[in-house]
Amino acid sequence: MKVLIVLTSIVGISLAQFPNGRILEPPVPALCAQRTIHERSPDGKGYWFSWRDPNTQGKEEDWLGARNFCRQRCMDSVSVETSPENEWIKQRIVEGKQKYIWTSGRICDFKGCDRPDLQPNSINGWFWTAELQKLAPTTDRRQNDWSENGGIGQPQPDNRELQQGGAPENCLAILNNFYNDGVHWHDVACHHVKPWVCEENDALLKYVRYTNPNLRI
Repeated sequence: MKVLIVLTSIVGISLAQFPNGRILEPPVPALCAQRTIHERSPDGKGYWFSWRDPNTQGKEEDWLGARNFCRQRCMDSVSVETSPENEWIKQRIVEGKQKYIWTSGRICDFKGCDRPDLQPNSINGWFWTAELQKLAPTTDRRQNDWSENGGIGQPQPDNRELQQGGAPENCLAILNNFYNDGVHWHDVACHHVKPWVCEENDALLKYVRYTNPNLRI
């Protein structure tokens, strides 16, 4: 229990429980030590791409499954916080001929999301979960990369699936010209499965190094 409390403090989030008893998992020191970095961006960040790994090539995960795979290895689903990083990741998606990928992006949909600064939630409630950083309001089209088109011809995010009687589109994916709209962000229901990209997470790495001083990672 103490380990989980320390992790919560360092990473800045609780080990939230999801439907069907699933949780946001802590890192596994041995997997962190064995993690693979496929490529580093110009600013030195390390990334892993599911389609480049023989063990996951052709495999897809839902949003939480992708995050947990990454977190077990001291990484997290990619957060494209800057325009250069966004364009760098999009280029890898195109080069890898991937139709889409998951990011760590999600709309705030749990306890505490009624905060005034998150209202209205559909505009101000999106954030990068891996970094706990809010996205710009969805109405500020200069500060984000939401597509101008989706499955019902509306700018993203449009919560299309919920409108059509399905699940809410609470997670953020990058789609590669899926609607003849270029490579842009889309809101997608979190249960769908997609390839994914992991990004090294400093908080998780620091936690594992602190609690496993003899482990080289």
